[in-house]
Amino acid sequence: MSLKDQIIADMTAAMKAKDAARTSTLRMVKAAIMNREKEGGDALTDEDVLKLLRSQLKQRRDSVEQFQKASRQDLAEKEQAEITVIESYLPLAASQDEIDSAVTSAIAETGASSMKDMGAVMKVTMAKLAGKNADGKAVSETVKAKLGA
Repeated sequence: MSLKDQIIADMTAAMKAKDAARTSTLRMVKAAIMNREKEGGDALTDEDVLKLLRSQLKQRRDSVEQFQKASRQDLAEKEQAEITVIESYLPLAASQDEIDSAVTSAIAETGASSMKDMGAVMKVTMAKLAGKNADGKAVSETVKAKLGA
């Protein structure tokens, strides 16, 4: 069963279980998948769906940050619940140790010595962490720390 089919089946199960929060989140994800398919003209592969899910996750994390700054804890909690649902469809996130070792080897590989090399280090690091669902923000912060920003 493809990831898209799994999401649709889980959405149906959530509707039957009257789980409003999960149903709502999966509906948004399904709509995003359908929109992307209409744009591209053909069905999305599981890899495309994973990219879309990561994008949705990043949007939710940004929203949580904005809601917390605006003291809207109710909305931040709603977004956090959506993050939990979306994360259940992604591979396990890379641990901080995995990120550290990938950044260290990327710095050695690129010969980076200052912040102006951050782009090259990020590119190599994200390639090393491909498929491990690494949080770009955590990777960026690690790169900055190791390059001495």
